[in-house]
Amino acid sequence: MYARSTTVRGAPEAVDEGIAYVRDEVMPAVQQMDGSVGLSMMCDLESGRCIVTTAWADEDAMRRSAEGVLPMRQRTAEILRGDPDVEEWEIAFLHRTHQTDHGACARVVWSRCDPSRMDRMIDTYRMGMLSRVEELPGFCSVSVMLDRARGRVVRASIYDDRDAMNRAQEQAMNLRRDFHRQTGMEAIEVAEFDMVLAHLRVPETV
Repeated sequence: MYARSTTVRGAPEAVDEGIAYVRDEVMPAVQQMDGSVGLSMMCDLESGRCIVTTAWADEDAMRRSAEGVLPMRQRTAEILRGDPDVEEWEIAFLHRTHQTDHGACARVVWSRCDPSRMDRMIDTYRMGMLSRVEELPGFCSVSVMLDRARGRVVRASIYDDRDAMNRAQEQAMNLRRDFHRQTGMEAIEVAEFDMVLAHLRVPETV
């Protein structure tokens, strides 16, 4: 599985219109594309930062979709009043305990990792960290995506709501430190978002 993420640092007052466009126009169009595995959108409503992620059955499907999604990406960026930053990822890991509902939130961690150690890093997470992550208050799911060429990793943990995510913050921080110490990873950024669209059909990899 592969994913393309488009990040727009837009205007907070434009976010509602951007969400409506992605929900009503982009998502139905993407879902009809060959190899599509769905779409999600997360937003920081205060800063205007939005991330739209499309998932694809394989790398070829993601490549074939590039031309078709370009006009919609440009229109989304225009509505949000920002420039699009596009990244492509390998979906290395996904685990759900239950589906998200209205009010779900995400904590996203971007990290660096030695490309030669990425497979070991995924094994470490699956075997040593996942059971501990499942115990976090309000935990829904976690996904890990890789850019092997650049040694970049993005990990998104989804919670039932903002209150649960806040209650899990300290415990999650300690788990993150343990995980990074074990794998030699370096955190680049941690950010929190509201999950405004959650329609990815990526299968479990546990």
